[in-house]
Amino acid sequence: MSHNTTEIVVGGAVLAGALAFALYAGQATGLSGTGTGYELNASFRSLEGVSVGTDVRLAGVKIGTVTKMELNPETYRADTTFSVLEGVPVPDDSAVVVSSEGLLGGNFVEIMPGGSPFFFEPGAAIEDTQGAVSLISLLVKFVAGSGGDE
Repeated sequence: MSHNTTEIVVGGAVLAGALAFALYAGQATGLSGTGTGYELNASFRSLEGVSVGTDVRLAGVKIGTVTKMELNPETYRADTTFSVLEGVPVPDDSAVVVSSEGLLGGNFVEIMPGGSPFFFEPGAAIEDTQGAVSLISLLVKFVAGSGGDE
């Protein structure tokens, strides 16, 4: 009988560990849903390196996540919806930029606040956007342009 008890205790410990890991992973990726917020929309030329769940940051602080991405078949732009934490008003002259954490880091969506005293309403579209810059295309332009100065 002690053999069965040991198996039940070990199985329970493994199950508790798996549950704890799942909760941690959900919180670390922003899927926990504990924060309430509102959604804003933006249209980008390129969302390279961004996916659903990517951080939305303001002054380097995570204030939301990308919740939806789809290609607009009429404009060939990436229409994006992202959430912003309640209590973080975004001025209505702000810009949204796809930024990189560095050469080897991933991309994130950065809100660059403007100086307007008025704020975006939930569901509003931010018009001033800048898509992702491809590192490869920058290197090709640099290499192609460097030989013509002599």
